[in-house]
Amino acid sequence: MKKVFLIILVFCTTVGFAQNEAVFEKANKLYADGNYEEAIASYENILNEGEASVSLYYNLANAHYKLNHIAPSIYYYEKALQLEPNDSDVKNNIQFARNMAMDDIQSVERTGISKTFDDLIATFSYNTWGSIAIGFMLIFVILFLFYYYGRSTLVKRIFFIGSIVSVVLCIASVIFAFSQENIQLNNNYAIVFAEEAGVRSEPNLRGEPSFLLHEGTKTKLLENYQEWYKIEIADGKQGWILKENLKEL
Repeated sequence: MKKVFLIILVFCTTVGFAQNEAVFEKANKLYADGNYEEAIASYENILNEGEASVSLYYNLANAHYKLNHIAPSIYYYEKALQLEPNDSDVKNNIQFARNMAMDDIQSVERTGISKTFDDLIATFSYNTWGSIAIGFMLIFVILFLFYYYGRSTLVKRIFFIGSIVSVVLCIASVIFAFSQENIQLNNNYAIVFAEEAGVRSEPNLRGEPSFLLHEGTKTKLLENYQEWYKIEIADGKQGWILKENLKEL
């Protein structure tokens, strides 16, 4: 009975993937023909099925960009970058989308070793860092075998040093993978979807807002209180904003 259930499950999953692939191709054709609204609906149907990929987020963002939908285009480019931080096409297109946003917020410049370390970790997703770690481990095994069965002292020394370097790089890649995963889990961000939203010093509507944000601006989520989020923007300013004005990444 378990085998029958497993076969049915695999069959249904395969059919689902095939159907989503067909929908994706149809959506791409709609996009190519300039039917951006219909393409968006098709891409979102795939998302509703629980599937996500860099290409899906990227194409969905492009369709929104074509319709001058500032917040959705930036949102889905950011979703694509979460899966593949080093994708040059996504990084290039998100800059065009950000240029449509009203808020021009200058980031606080980071310097020193901390910045270098963070930039290095951000080069790849945690899945990619994990794959790199596996690659270095395989290289270690191969080099160690050459070292073990080598005859020449010089050759054995070279392969031994190479195997040690591979182990060190493997360990570093594992550390980077866990660090990147920790960053993605603990550093929560959101995009402003409201045309204009007030940011206040306290989580209530009394008084005037401290400053205003507009659609497409990326914020870091610091605290969660009832219907409010405490946020921080790129220049270091903090405040409280209604949850309804944001969409979490």
